[in-house]
Amino acid sequence: MADIYELSMALDLRDGVSEEEIAELRWHLGLGSRPVGPTIVREFPVVVEDDQGELVTEDDPVPLLGRHEAALKVGGALTSVLLRREDGWALTARQEIHPDDFDRVGELLTWLATKAGDHHGRFDGSVHIRWIRFYETEEPDPLTVRNGGVAWPC
Repeated sequence: MADIYELSMALDLRDGVSEEEIAELRWHLGLGSRPVGPTIVREFPVVVEDDQGELVTEDDPVPLLGRHEAALKVGGALTSVLLRREDGWALTARQEIHPDDFDRVGELLTWLATKAGDHHGRFDGSVHIRWIRFYETEEPDPLTVRNGGVAWPC
């Protein structure tokens, strides 16, 4: 059994996101080159074995929502799209993610929530991103950012 979740998001971003932030977001979506110094998600720690057989932690930045291929577990295609609008940006993504990546993906989603259009906000101050579901279930769970973090339902 795999611990894979389908993340589906549709978000309108306000105008005013800087060119540097859009460039980094494009990289995370698999639509552009890697930025010199990531600022949205700053650390990508990975434990590897060095030449002496010791475990060390290295920084290995990877796009978090950048797969553009057939899904392995959830069916259909994985993709991310970012389009310019008159009043901001339109973002749609469908990706497979593993719980080990929830923290880093959560950082990106939390940042996105701060840039989201007002209509994504809820009465309790949360921002509705869209939904997430375990690959073996049919019913998705809402995915929201609340109090500076993602409310992962799983």
